Amino acid sequence: MSEELEVLRERIDNIDKQMVELFKQRMETAGEIADYKLAKSLPVYAAARERALLGKVGEQAGEELADYAQSVYRSILSVSRSYQYGRVGGTSRVYDNIHKALETTPSLFPQRPTVACQGIEGAYSQIACDRLFKAPTIMYFQTFDHVFKAVESGMCQYGILPIENSTAGSVKAVYDLMLRHNFYIVRSARLKVSHNLLAKHGTDLSQVKEIFSHEQAINQCAGYLAGLKDVKVTVVENTATASRMVAESDRTDVAALSSRFCAEHYGLNILQENVQDQDNNYTRFICISKKLEIYPGADRTSLMITLPHKPGTLYNVLAKFYALNINLQKLESRPLPEREFEFMFYFDIDASVYAPEVEKLFRDLEAESEQMRYLGTYNEVIC
Repeated sequence: MSEELEVLRERIDNIDKQMVELFKQRMETAGEIADYKLAKSLPVYAAARERALLGKVGEQAGEELADYAQSVYRSILSVSRSYQYGRVGGTSRVYDNIHKALETTPSLFPQRPTVACQGIEGAYSQIACDRLFKAPTIMYFQTFDHVFKAVESGMCQYGILPIENSTAGSVKAVYDLMLRHNFYIVRSARLKVSHNLLAKHGTDLSQVKEIFSHEQAINQCAGYLAGLKDVKVTVVENTATASRMVAESDRTDVAALSSRFCAEHYGLNILQENVQDQDNNYTRFICISKKLEIYPGADRTSLMITLPHKPGTLYNVLAKFYALNINLQKLESRPLPEREFEFMFYFDIDASVYAPEVEKLFRDLEAESEQMRYLGTYNEVIC
């Protein structure tokens, strides 16, 4: 290492030492401001004050460094607000409910509940359900919306819903329904999905003129389907329905993209195995409940946050994850119906509710978000 670089790094170290001391002074003063706000019943978050401060910082830093300086100060302001919330003794309504759930949830995940699944016997939701529960009583419903309603009404204790696929992406219909229903996630399952081309016994691949399947399965097998000539692809409710349609059809030129289980259940022949574009093809299912339940080993937390379409709103949320060193596993956005340019953001975070930083996160988000919904803390089973 050159002597010149060593001198420069020593200078940086000295500057950092001064900055840390100034940061400590700033936080101490922020604490005094929090005490004043508490005494005067004033809110911690002062948006106008922060905008003015960021503008002043950018001006003082000069044109070349304005963006960098404002980025640093956004983080400082986020940390300062969090510190002030703790100083004023702010509590989290969500975290109070979490404590109650931790006290009342049984230590063992239920084995024989009544579970709502979309589709019919042989659907991948049913397969995921059987992997999660030892001996479930399954009730089948035509749509995802009906699954939510069955759980919400108390007809079923749990519901199984696909939420994303490693090849085709998110199941957007389920995310949109999340906005309209009240529920909690109590477990999730990652199921390896292998699609097969099924037809009646005696049907040859060259005879197939139409293939039925669910939209997600079709997307996951897009490359394979593109290689078939003069074959119509028809979307149906789910892969199991596609198999039943083929089994009950009078036609001998139809086939279904579905599971090996459906081939056995509906008496069909497997024309070709594993026709999905990627062998490493997984679908993630969530298990929902009307009641908040947090079982031992839960280490994944899901949230939904509503934010206006304004500069910096999402950044402020993401800055909190960074400041608290919380790993973000998934971020999904969906437009809010009848609210122009406003969005719901779905977050999966790698954190247990036992972690103290999670309580700080909930407290801050409740105080500053337009709406924050806690969806549960759970663990994921790989099937």
